[in-house]
Amino acid sequence: MNSLIRQSELIAVALVIFLLLAVFPLVLDPFRLNLMGKYMSFAFVAIGVVLTWGYGGILSLGQGIFFGMGGYMMAMFLKLEASAPELPDFMVWSSVEKLPLWWTPFHSLTLTILLILLVPAVLAYLFSYLIFKKRVGGVYFSIVTLSLALAMTVLIVGQQGDTGGANGITDFRTLLGLDIIGDHAKRVLYYVQSVAVSLAMLLALAVVRSRFGKILIAIRDREDRVRFSGYNTAHMKAFVFTLAAILSSIGGAFYSVQVGLIAPSVVGVAASVEMVIYAAVGGRLSIPGAVVGALLIGFLKSYLSETFPEGWLYFLGALFILVVLVMPNGLAGLVDRMIRQRPLTRGAP
Repeated sequence: MNSLIRQSELIAVALVIFLLLAVFPLVLDPFRLNLMGKYMSFAFVAIGVVLTWGYGGILSLGQGIFFGMGGYMMAMFLKLEASAPELPDFMVWSSVEKLPLWWTPFHSLTLTILLILLVPAVLAYLFSYLIFKKRVGGVYFSIVTLSLALAMTVLIVGQQGDTGGANGITDFRTLLGLDIIGDHAKRVLYYVQSVAVSLAMLLALAVVRSRFGKILIAIRDREDRVRFSGYNTAHMKAFVFTLAAILSSIGGAFYSVQVGLIAPSVVGVAASVEMVIYAAVGGRLSIPGAVVGALLIGFLKSYLSETFPEGWLYFLGALFILVVLVMPNGLAGLVDRMIRQRPLTRGAP
């Protein structure tokens, strides 16, 4: 039975990749394809949430922090390119006379990409290792990460001259001189992002199926026994938390390019909680389910807000309640239940 479920997970990954690379580009117009790219940005975060929450038992309500880091760092590069040789417009409006020193590395795309990967990784590991070393977990860890997301939002809004404040960073149109707002550019970017999401799914699947993944599940279920067996559980939990932070940062970078702006709203408490809901709807133990959940919720938000502009939040809230009550393991859990019942049905007299 377990082998059948593992095989279904591989089939689900292959199906999601096929939909992203072959089906959606053919059936969606440029506008909808761009929206799909926006939703896929959150799929990176959802995959990380599956790793930390579903397999590691670590519920972080602050993934928007790392999503925002990646988004702001990519936006800084794009804004410097769009403003060159002048200062970014929001700095001029804030009477900033010289480019802040910490903005300097973002003149280079290579350094920007490295920082998008390294800065969240270093900060996430140091923070989480110190927390887990003190054996802080459960709801206390969730509250700490939630508080940090709120603090980062306040910091961004308060530093108007450095971050664009409440308006964020916007108005960039090129990447290395290449147009990023035309239909052709959006299609190319969509394919690049689809490949990146596919690789992220395969990486996450490899992690959970490795020996490390089995130990991670054991830590989730009985951390004390794993610790007594000689494993450094704090290091292992910090590692998977760091991997999720890197994925979130990559998603934020793609978001800035796809949407053309980055603002504090994607860093704060509401956004961070919503990112967890993506994984909950798709299935917190399913990697392809996380991607499906992010795409489904993103699509429903757009469709319902267009069709029911005054009451779409109520529809979305009802969906979340329905999932919690009827499908606690999300859509993937429903599929797994059907697979488990299938052999019994065949064997019935």
